[in-house]
Amino acid sequence: MSTLTASFDLPPTAASIRAARRLVRQLLQSWGVRHDLDDAALLVTELVANVVDHVGGTACLSVEAALSEDWLRLAVVDCSRARPVIQAMDLERPRGRGLYMVEVLAHRWGCEDHRDGKRVWFELRPPGL
Repeated sequence: MSTLTASFDLPPTAASIRAARRLVRQLLQSWGVRHDLDDAALLVTELVANVVDHVGGTACLSVEAALSEDWLRLAVVDCSRARPVIQAMDLERPRGRGLYMVEVLAHRWGCEDHRDGKRVWFELRPPGL
C-alpha cells in the first residue's frame, strides 16, 4: 500500500480549532480510512487547542496527516519549543485534559523537534489490531 500524506496551515486562533476538526474529518473520509474518525478529530482538536492556548500570537500552526499500511499518524506543528505536559487530573479545572485523552486514545504519541518549534504527533492503530 502506498502512503497518503497531507498537511494544511492554519492561524493559531480559536476559529482554527473547529476548522482543524472539520478538515481532518473530511480528509480522512476522502481517504476512506477505517479508523475511528471521532477519535482522530477529537485528538487533533486537543492538540490544536493547545497551540492556540499556549502558543497563540503569530506562531505557525500546521496539521499533518499520513496513512501507511493502515496506520494513521496525525501531527500538529507549531513554532514553540515548549514541550507539552500531561497535567494531573483536577475535576475543578474546566480544561487541561487534552493530552490525557491523547495518552488514553492513541496507540502511541510523542513530541519531536521541528525546525524552530515542535511536532506533537499521535498514531491510531489499524482497526482490528
